[in-house]
Amino acid sequence: MEVVADLTIMKQIPNIFTLLNLFFGCIAIVFALQTESIVIYTSDEFTSSFNIPEKLSYAALFLFASALVDFLDGFVARFFKVCSEMGKQLDSLADVVSFGVAPGVILYQLLRISLMREENGLDASLIWLLPAFVLSCASAYRLAKFNLDTTQYYGFKGVPTPAVGLLIASFPLMLHYGGGLININQLLINKWFLYILIIVLSWLMVSNLPIMALKFKDYSLKNNIPKILLLLIALLAIPLLKWLAIPVLFIAYIILSLLLKNKPTT
Repeated sequence: MEVVADLTIMKQIPNIFTLLNLFFGCIAIVFALQTESIVIYTSDEFTSSFNIPEKLSYAALFLFASALVDFLDGFVARFFKVCSEMGKQLDSLADVVSFGVAPGVILYQLLRISLMREENGLDASLIWLLPAFVLSCASAYRLAKFNLDTTQYYGFKGVPTPAVGLLIASFPLMLHYGGGLININQLLINKWFLYILIIVLSWLMVSNLPIMALKFKDYSLKNNIPKILLLLIALLAIPLLKWLAIPVLFIAYIILSLLLKNKPTT
């Protein structure tokens, strides 16, 4: 009986990692909502001076923690030889919070900052902020679509939600800690840029574009050229561009996937 109980507990370990992903995502949402300390402008002419709320950066860091445990739960499941339909559904439910709702809240706050920097921005209608959650809805749709498709293992149809979530998470970090060689702060708090980005990212998630999965079917050089190229870009971009490396890697990820036509296979 003890052996059976031990095996049952071991089978739940991957689910614990998945729930940890959800837990970190919830904490990210809490931090993203605590923005009382926003200072948007420092002159009568609404200059570009501002302080990004530190707690918004904490939210971003917890999203990276979510991504880490989300990445690890697959290894843990394979290690314990556990693969269940419940685990798959639980993973998607966690992802929709951590990489759908939480990034949506971050976008909401960035749009809020953008509007507050404008004249009469404090009186702006809530309707200008609600597009942030279009991305959350697209994330949920993409995950439901993924759950119904059994062909997306070594390749995806559409950009996976964690990639989009991490891209959004990099914005507060670039605003707070700097974006490396290029200062793109004004772009990241420009409402029109954010609206366009929401549309593009939402479409990328729900589309059927062939996007590579960062999993190895084998270890041959020929079949892993895109992953190797992406790794080389990361090694160059991270020390040079700091947090800006994440948007660069995101764009490189999509371009490499499309150029080398990574088709989903079983």
